[in-house]
Amino acid sequence: MNPFDLYRQMLRIRRIEEAIADRYPAQEMRCPVHLSIGQEAVAVGVCAALEQRDGVFSGHRAHAHYLAKGGDLTAMLAEIYGLDAGCCHGVGGSMHMIDLRAGFLGAVPIVGATLPLAVGAAWAARLRGEDKVVAVFFGDGTFEEGVVHESVNFAVLHSLPVLFVCENNLYACYTRLPDRQPPRPIHGVAAAHGCITLTADGNDVEAVHQAARTAVGQLRSGSKPYFLECATYRWREHCGPELDDHLGYRPAGERQDWEAHCPLRRLAPRLSAGGTDLDRLESEVAAEIESAFAAALASPPPRPADLPGYLYA
Repeated sequence: MNPFDLYRQMLRIRRIEEAIADRYPAQEMRCPVHLSIGQEAVAVGVCAALEQRDGVFSGHRAHAHYLAKGGDLTAMLAEIYGLDAGCCHGVGGSMHMIDLRAGFLGAVPIVGATLPLAVGAAWAARLRGEDKVVAVFFGDGTFEEGVVHESVNFAVLHSLPVLFVCENNLYACYTRLPDRQPPRPIHGVAAAHGCITLTADGNDVEAVHQAARTAVGQLRSGSKPYFLECATYRWREHCGPELDDHLGYRPAGERQDWEAHCPLRRLAPRLSAGGTDLDRLESEVAAEIESAFAAALASPPPRPADLPGYLYA
């Protein structure tokens, strides 16, 4: 994917998340939202290296991964509003999205819960003889869950085509990484489990994309699982649309320092110098978002009579 397409994807996700944040106080979105503002480069860089047939799993902060993998914007917005046009017919909400047509295999809010699902999906693909890679996104806090280590161990043991993507944004809710884990790199633990490990600047979409392309190419050739750790940062509160500097859990100036290295700002000057009309691109993205909100809000709520059909037993 070329730099313009990478930038457009990031811009689109950023403006969608900002639009959700702007509209959330109206209390019509009746579910929690965990926004990815500031972290767009990881989702875009990785998903740009995948094919439609490949699978993606996410966690509670799933919007960017869903959109980057080709999920339908109107369906995502309708899902957040709890309406029938949603990708889960409005019964899942922001943290329980799935879209099999896009290869988005699911999001689960329980920390670490999608890693065994991703390993299972990769094992199923192997048993069926499918040329499929499964990527799973998770945060640094996930590495404090035992099921993560069991899943990585199993994937390495069977050389499954899994790309583990750690979005290390330094925080689990309101607690900094040094207060939760010993001073060692997370990817070092993955290497000790037997993964092939890569790191990338999570604010440099091209660096993430190149690392992901390397990993995906090797996974298709039958290599051991890859573990990609990307340093990134969420700008907004852990859950919700606001900034939360007043809570005092971030060091003074830390958010501003990360914002200065915004993945969009890093790429925009090069595109402008090459003749790209960024104002026109902003207008096109804004129009798409307005249209998607209108289409989503035109949907009726799910019918109570349909609810049993969404259960699995």
